[in-house]
Amino acid sequence: MSDHSSSSRALVLFSGGQDSSVCLAWALARYDHVETVGFDYGQRHAVEMDQRAVVRAAIARDFPQWSGKLGEDHVLEMRGFGQIGETAMTLEREFELTEKGLPNTYVPGRNLVFLTYAAALADRRRLSALVGGMCETDFSGYPDCRRVTLDALQAALNLGMAQDFVIETPLMWLTKAQTWELAASLGGQALVDLIVEDSHTCYRGERGERHAWGHGCGRCPACDLRRKGWDEWVAAGRPGLAS
Repeated sequence: MSDHSSSSRALVLFSGGQDSSVCLAWALARYDHVETVGFDYGQRHAVEMDQRAVVRAAIARDFPQWSGKLGEDHVLEMRGFGQIGETAMTLEREFELTEKGLPNTYVPGRNLVFLTYAAALADRRRLSALVGGMCETDFSGYPDCRRVTLDALQAALNLGMAQDFVIETPLMWLTKAQTWELAASLGGQALVDLIVEDSHTCYRGERGERHAWGHGCGRCPACDLRRKGWDEWVAAGRPGLAS
């Protein structure tokens, strides 16, 4: 691949889930060179780390228009951070609301830390866009998913690193149904099928049962959101797919 300016190079925060898989496709459709980064923080649903490679390989295989743009994958070990959080995302405990009214799947400051690590990596890799699946529409109240939070972090990263990073959040104002629609508009039925079959969202890390919307326990908050979005998208006539 020929050299590209940093403005055409992106780093996708890629967990292997539905949202980050759509974000990866979104970035590949817009940038000349796209790398991915994953974070191993001791999450219960660590199976998503395995699915990252599966999704990347499927995209490279099934979408030749994107395969030449897909660059290196990076995995950063952050288990010490996961131990600090002590939430239902890292410990075997039931999903419930905390005294602050937030789901106990909320890992305090997770997106702030992830994006800071990603920015440090992007600085070395000459990648100017940081792409994440944060969303205010279906965000469960997580304060670090809000655009105002990410705008503040973007300003701090650029000041602290003397850079011109842009934090891109293509799902910020979309419902889960609209996220399925975006996938369909980006890659047609092939991308929808890939996300259904290969991406992983379930907080319990279960991949045994295959539902219409993908693999998962079907009971945790992540499965509930994914199923609800799928059902709404299907009921609307699967918008985004070419007629």
